[in-house]
Amino acid sequence: MPLHPTWSDIAVRLALTILAGMILGFDRGARGRAAGLRTTILVGLAASLSMIQANLLLTVDGKGSTSFIQMDLMRLPLGILTGVGFIGGGTILKKGDLVTGVTTAATLWLITVIGLCLGGGQLVLGCVGTAIGVVTLSVLKWVDVRIPRLHRATLTIGGAPDVSVIEALPTLIEPLHYHARFQERRGSGTSTDVEYAFEVYWRRPENSRPPVDLLRLLEQHYVIKSFDLTTQNAGQT
Repeated sequence: MPLHPTWSDIAVRLALTILAGMILGFDRGARGRAAGLRTTILVGLAASLSMIQANLLLTVDGKGSTSFIQMDLMRLPLGILTGVGFIGGGTILKKGDLVTGVTTAATLWLITVIGLCLGGGQLVLGCVGTAIGVVTLSVLKWVDVRIPRLHRATLTIGGAPDVSVIEALPTLIEPLHYHARFQERRGSGTSTDVEYAFEVYWRRPENSRPPVDLLRLLEQHYVIKSFDLTTQNAGQT
């Protein structure tokens, strides 16, 4: 970090920060995420400006002989990182086992650190971080969606009272590589229409087809009241 950056140095830092924000933000915006192009640019620009300001203040005396105040220049970028933590926390949503916005929050954290690097004059480090971020978000996404993941759903079937369904249903769907765990029975024993709730789980890549084969098989034997997905790994992106 030079003690006396010129305006051309500052212009290069800001231009590279905006470029890095555009590259990473385009990926988020193209996927329909909350933090898109403008958000990543603004976050990176704020981080870069804070480091430029810290750089410009390096030549200021931290503490005079008659002063009891000491200037800590690194508190400014550290405060920026803390503020981005609140922004990132706002992009993460959790509903049951479904979590969304984790990758978006991580992208905001990354562009903040990249902005601090570029604003502080570490241009090569900031550019390398941008390249690694692009590879992680775009190239590794192709690998990530093909990794087998655990999916869960809550299945509710209705019909006449018949406790044998507790064992019959898991056995029925097992050849399709689905598994079921009995949860509860709703309705009185004298009722002609009771409900049985199961937790259904299976392992498939994120980009696999919905469990249509499972629903078709179940419809041939039972009356499906509801089928609610409780885990969706794609929501983490």
